[in-house]
Order: sequence, then C-alpha cells, then structure tokens
Amino acid sequence: MTQTYERVALIGLGLIASSMFWAMKRAGAARHVTGYARSSETRDTARRIGLCDQICDTAIEAVKDADLVVLAVPVGVMGHVAAEIGPHLKPGATITDVGSVKRQVIDDVSPHVPETVHFVPAHPLAGTEHSGPESGFATLFDNRWCLIVPSENSDTRAVETLEAFWRALGSNVDVMDPDHHDLVLAVTSHCPHLIAYTMVGVADDLRRVTDSEVIKYSAAGFRDFTRIAASDPTMWRDVFLMNKDATLEILGRFTEELFALQRAIRQGDGDLLHDYFTRTRAIRRGIIEAGQDTAAADFGRSR
Repeated sequence: MTQTYERVALIGLGLIASSMFWAMKRAGAARHVTGYARSSETRDTARRIGLCDQICDTAIEAVKDADLVVLAVPVGVMGHVAAEIGPHLKPGATITDVGSVKRQVIDDVSPHVPETVHFVPAHPLAGTEHSGPESGFATLFDNRWCLIVPSENSDTRAVETLEAFWRALGSNVDVMDPDHHDLVLAVTSHCPHLIAYTMVGVADDLRRVTDSEVIKYSAAGFRDFTRIAASDPTMWRDVFLMNKDATLEILGRFTEELFALQRAIRQGDGDLLHDYFTRTRAIRRGIIEAGQDTAAADFGRSR
C-alpha cells in the first residue's frame, strides 16, 4: 500500500478520473476520494457503479478538506472551475490537472490558486477512445508516462509528492517545461488526432465511395483513424484552440512533408518514397522497444 494523500477530490468523472480512482484503490494511494461531475446523470452513474467513496453535488463540497484536487475537465473550462473552487481549497493542498495543454492551463488556473495552495500541473499520457465514468479501469496508466509540468511557482516538495502519487498509480514519471510539453504533444498527439479527423471526414465527403463500402472494407489503417476520430469532441476542440501556436507550427511542417510525398508520387520517385518509409518504420520499432505498444494488432489493446 502506497498512500500519498489522505483525501483526494476528482473534479470531472470521465475516463481519466475514473481510471485514477480505480488505480488509487488498487494501490492504496488515498484513504478517501470524493468526486464531482457537472451532469447529474454522470453523478448518478458514478454512484451506481461505486466510483469514488463519496459523490458530491457541488465542486465546492467535493474539494472540502482535500489534500489533492484533480481537475479532470476539458481544458477550456479549467480556469472557470479553478475560480469556483479556489476560495474553498485547504491551505497546504495541491491542485493539479490532467489536461493535454499546459501553458494556457497554467495561465488560466494560476490566478485563482490561493498563495497557501500548491499548483502542480500534470498530464498522464494514457487514454482510449471511450469516455464517461464507466470507461475507466485500474490498469490504464501502467507503464505509461505521466508528465509533471511545474509552473514557475510550483513547490518542490509538492512536485515530488505528486510524482510519487503517479508512480503509485502505475505510471512512469518525467518532468517537462510547459512550452516544450505543448510542442511535443502537438507532434505526438494533437496533430495526429487532427489528421485522423480529417481523413475520416474525407471518406465521409467522397461520395464516389459509399458509406457502406467505407465501413465494410475498412483496412487496418482507416480503422485506426476512426478509433482516434471517435475521441471526445469537446475535449479536442478545446485542445486545438488552446494549443494553437504549436499545433499550427507542426501542421505547417506536416503540409510541407505531404507536398514532398505528393510530388514524389507524381514523379514516380520510388527511391525517395522507400527511404522515407524506411525512416518512419524505425520510429515504430522504437516505440515497441520502449514498451509503449506491442506488435499485436489493434494497438495491442485488450479492451
């Protein structure tokens, strides 16, 4: 048992928060966990499945006496939630988040965090295309990375305690600068999602290929695109709007590469295509060797 916090409050009860609860229970990382979701339907579902030790009807009630408060809501509303709960946070508590964007979240949340409370942003790099309180499972974070992204004023001891907490939940942990985090995630997550949304949208718009053919004859590559494109639309809308600069920079580079490949195909330049694909194939092998995926089909997922 690795208890790192006495009381934890989860604000938002989707995939990440629900998985955090089950992982905390598995590890004994917290004695008591409260939860809050804006939707009464979500709160009712959470109560029905036994998610959290107590489901509260307000965020203010949920954060009362909490040693760790986790903002697990879309990044676009984190500032509003922080403004609501800020005056009610326990002195000495830590507030963190699980958002995919860091610089804008720091700018939005920091003004509402009392001087007596520690703000330590974080980002667990784990997920599925499913959402909602029933989508969580205890092993989601096992051998996945959680990036701790301290703001300029983050307390060293609070950072170290949060690192220990995420390790207890099964994660590998690293520390990263906010702006570098946003650029890295634009490469590894944000732009791939946008490309997946685009490819699925193209298939939907290309009327010479019928909907039934797209569904019936989907090859593995397109199926993987549809899995990514099935992700929560509110969350991803906010991610792109809040990580605009890094996303546009990487999309610009992607467009240049795409034009180069388009030209190679038009000109029949097989050597360029072969060299390019050889280089990208090596990256896939590196991901497998790092233990971040398996060579099995369907991304090695068992669920």
